[in-house]
Amino acid sequence: MADTRIDQGGPTPAQHANTTGSAASMLFPLALAQFIASYAGSNMNVAISSIASDLNTTVRGVQTTITLFTLTMAALMIPGSKLTDIWGRKFCFVAGLTVYGIGALLAAFAPVLGLMIVGYSLLEGIGSALMIPPIYILITVAFTDITSRAKWFGIVSAAAGLGAATGPLIGGLITSAISWRASFLLQVLVVAIIIVSSRRITDPGVQGSRPRFDLAGAVLSALGLIFVVLGIQLSGTYGWFAAKVAFTVGSTTIIPKGGISPVWPFIAIGAVVLAWFFLHIRADERAGKEPLLSPRLFRNRVSNLGLVTQNIQWLILQGSFFVISVFLQTVRGFNAIQTGLMLTPATIGVLLSSSLAERMAERRPQRILIIGGFALTILGMVLLLLLASATSSAVTFIPGILLMGLGVGVMLTSSVNVVQSAFPEKEQGEISGLSRSVSNLGSSLGTAFVGSLLVAQLLPDNQNFGLALIMMATFAGIGLVAALLLPRQQPAPQHID
Repeated sequence: MADTRIDQGGPTPAQHANTTGSAASMLFPLALAQFIASYAGSNMNVAISSIASDLNTTVRGVQTTITLFTLTMAALMIPGSKLTDIWGRKFCFVAGLTVYGIGALLAAFAPVLGLMIVGYSLLEGIGSALMIPPIYILITVAFTDITSRAKWFGIVSAAAGLGAATGPLIGGLITSAISWRASFLLQVLVVAIIIVSSRRITDPGVQGSRPRFDLAGAVLSALGLIFVVLGIQLSGTYGWFAAKVAFTVGSTTIIPKGGISPVWPFIAIGAVVLAWFFLHIRADERAGKEPLLSPRLFRNRVSNLGLVTQNIQWLILQGSFFVISVFLQTVRGFNAIQTGLMLTPATIGVLLSSSLAERMAERRPQRILIIGGFALTILGMVLLLLLASATSSAVTFIPGILLMGLGVGVMLTSSVNVVQSAFPEKEQGEISGLSRSVSNLGSSLGTAFVGSLLVAQLLPDNQNFGLALIMMATFAGIGLVAALLLPRQQPAPQHID
């Protein structure tokens, strides 16, 4: 459905994109914002030991902080996307950047882990949830055909992948040369640059009546996701089945040692709350109210499969980078900069494949590109398992890490394109929020699964690292199956009203 709103504040995004120069000026702040949000999710991996030492905490505590950052984004991305229809896309973008910058500044000077969680996990997560949905909405609205949209999604997706891939290298360089705190100050500087550059972005603003914000739905969706991910996170401490230690709240023992692991009650509570959320939004829609998220979005088969591939892509990207980073630091004894350099082949792979997104979209269907991406990623993981070890040369890591980067870079653009293109402009706010929420949930689950497995010590010596990578390859196999189920031809956008 075409956007019939009258522009009272300048040219529409579609008019803005009529020339390459104007499109580039609009996309620079959008791509840079996506880069810095993805960078924030991976740069801490190489500084885990330094942060733990400075804040007098444990590796587990730092890993929890990283997981909470991506979890906050996942939990609030749908409400944040809804606010773009209420406050306007550009307003949410700039507001999110401001909150993010304040959080990064607070994290840079945090004396204890608690303040780090407030600044990094909460404020940066909230800021990301506000600023990321407008990025994809603006691009989808500006470019109507899949090929040109693939080009610009390719740039933004490349920025996302590069942020995640270069995070360890840049973070390692900064940590080794100055301090991990300087990495957060760099984020503050970049955010300031983005805010200044965002003046080039034009948005018609909110026209007509503003939609209702479903506060109850926002709370239910956030709580449901939080309980599920925290449940998985608890498996590292309490185990998956029988509780290895007593689960206590304050001085009260809730589950004694040897009882059922608290993992399952947490996951069960999360599942119940999410079911409550779906019943709530369905009841709102039937009553003629504006739900936080239309349940009809989930009736689109193409979008559903695309969301599965998006979730798994970010799960294996963050999970694999985390396990490789921890392995290199704890087993091989690499410092932050050495760990970052070891992950550089992934950066090269993501950059190379993402830069070819437009050309590949012209020659191959999105479905084929997603399938090929998963296949390359799985092959890279297999090579890493076969060639790399605790004593092998650093060169043995390169083929596997490079192929993983190439595979992820191919998939990121194509999956976003499949999901966003499945709906017309009117639904872009909702589907963008759902898409980003699913992706960030994947990032949270990746670090949570890997972290719980590494702490559990199921196998002797260093074999848990191999087991964690096998688990990531298994998830990649599930993503490959979902990609194979995508239709061979992309159907026309589906209206949900």
